[in-house]
Amino acid sequence: MEKRCDWVPENVPIYVDYHDKEWGVPVHDDRKLFEFLILDAFQAGLSWLTILRKRDHFRKVFDNFDAGKIAGYGNEKVKQLLQDPGIIRNRLKVGAAIKNARAFLQAQQEFGSFDRYIWGFVGGKTIQNRWHVISEIPTKSKESDTMSEDMKKRGFSFVGSTICYAFMQAAGLVNDHTVDCFRYEEFG
Repeated sequence: MEKRCDWVPENVPIYVDYHDKEWGVPVHDDRKLFEFLILDAFQAGLSWLTILRKRDHFRKVFDNFDAGKIAGYGNEKVKQLLQDPGIIRNRLKVGAAIKNARAFLQAQQEFGSFDRYIWGFVGGKTIQNRWHVISEIPTKSKESDTMSEDMKKRGFSFVGSTICYAFMQAAGLVNDHTVDCFRYEEFG
């Protein structure tokens, strides 16, 4: 059996699958980056497992994370979302998703792609960390601090440094697989 990061519960297949196939894989697709950004905001204060279990439904009710469609959501759609038990029904987070879609579209227009904008915070390549145990892994970094500050200035919300760092981990801007994890070397 292959060694995984210690945070992955081996008896939870959805978590194992996420770790083995997605977490830390460098993402350059704008739609996928937007999905991670929105899901990380919804995850604030909750477990990532909760989000993983609801992700397919999030995709369905949030128009497969089409930022153009989400940016146009009005009161009726917000009301619909807040009544949907298949997502996290938090008014501030739903509002942030709409606000972030608008800011995302502006960043795309300014930089040519959100990918170009967001990867600029790490110089266009994955930061290679060398953690031996999960307790060494930080919850934020100077890069996530800078990202958070800049995103807030551009109108994004629910983008504190900790959320930005989780986003960076998920989207492969940092390699935070521990060195004994079978996925570590794939990104090294």
